[in-house]
Amino acid sequence: MSYFTGLRCVHCGREYNPDEVEYFCPACGYHDGILDAQYDYESLRKVLNHASLAANPDLSMWRYLPLLPVQDESSIPDLHVGWTPLYDAPRLAAELGVALCWVKDEGRNPTASFKDRASAIGVVRALEQRAERITCASTGNAASSLAGFAAAAGIPTTIFVPARAPEAKIAQLLVYGAQVFCVQGTYDEAWELCMQASAEFGWYNRNCAINPYLIEGKKTVTLELIEQCATVTPGSYPDWVVVSVGDGCTIAGAWKGLREMHLLGLLPRLPRLLGVQADGCQPFVTAWRTHTALAPCNADTLADSIAVGHPRNFRKAMDAVLESHGAFVAVSDQEILDSIPLLARKAGVFGEPAGVAGVAGIQRALASGIILRSESVAIIMTGNGLKDIQSAIRSAGRAISIRPEMEEIRNAVGEPIAV
Repeated sequence: MSYFTGLRCVHCGREYNPDEVEYFCPACGYHDGILDAQYDYESLRKVLNHASLAANPDLSMWRYLPLLPVQDESSIPDLHVGWTPLYDAPRLAAELGVALCWVKDEGRNPTASFKDRASAIGVVRALEQRAERITCASTGNAASSLAGFAAAAGIPTTIFVPARAPEAKIAQLLVYGAQVFCVQGTYDEAWELCMQASAEFGWYNRNCAINPYLIEGKKTVTLELIEQCATVTPGSYPDWVVVSVGDGCTIAGAWKGLREMHLLGLLPRLPRLLGVQADGCQPFVTAWRTHTALAPCNADTLADSIAVGHPRNFRKAMDAVLESHGAFVAVSDQEILDSIPLLARKAGVFGEPAGVAGVAGIQRALASGIILRSESVAIIMTGNGLKDIQSAIRSAGRAISIRPEMEEIRNAVGEPIAV
């Protein structure tokens, strides 16, 4: 049984049946007419509860199938996505100066990033629509994720990435067999080009900012987070959920998952959201601090996954932070780099720059009094560090080069080594 009832425009409030529209509200256009999936929560309470989840052996994002807009279960890809580890990280908590710290390692998904949750839904939707080709624009992770899931499903892909996308992410695209256009411009220019090509050639559009189904995959990260907290640290839930922010889709999805767990009686209280951006690209931070509308900016940060100067899902993301009584902060590229070895050495999790930005964001929020030292935090680490090896090397330095002689080791460690 499907509990998905329709789509509602977050701008004008119009409601549509699932088969009336595909991407955005036709009355408001794709810039403003972002749609939100609606569900029959009253009926869902009977099938999604503590007892049913405890009895469910499916440890993947599909354990929440009643809360997802899937019509044909046979379209679900074989790749295992979701139910990534949640770690209680006491050494990291002590280093940061908070009461408790959890790290959800999304780098353990099939293509090594959080974006697999969205792509899994996108590919299901494309199969249901009998799409012949699927496309997206991406700074890297969403693209490689789509390419992987589409390859598993046998759907051709066309991908648009900005020229600055890390080499490892482009390599993933090519290995999966995607047609890749490396756009000599910004992510925003690649996004607009993708939109035009999708409209002209009739390709299924996976762009999360305008495709309302993708966020439904993203929300599963916090559906899991709450379930796992109850097991990892019984009786404890985070005061803050910390998310790096680019287009705004991830933090909007995280909030929807939290709200739904609360609506279903599976979360006793809602946490607050901390959205983290880079100093060189902080349109959300600026709008939040000044209480103004979105003002697009140039993107100048090494954290490519959040280098989005014109976030397309501004409304949903800003509403999520405001509804949660949360906050936005910006951190420097050096703070982001410093967080790569910090997270790895204190929690054993290796993240790419955007993935670890939340660590730096907690430090900034503590220093400014946004987060209190008595509070707990959960970091959604969105991408594996091997996605951007150059940044990892910059953050941690290089190995010591020696000749194959013990004397060189003794010199390097500064004292004789006992045999």
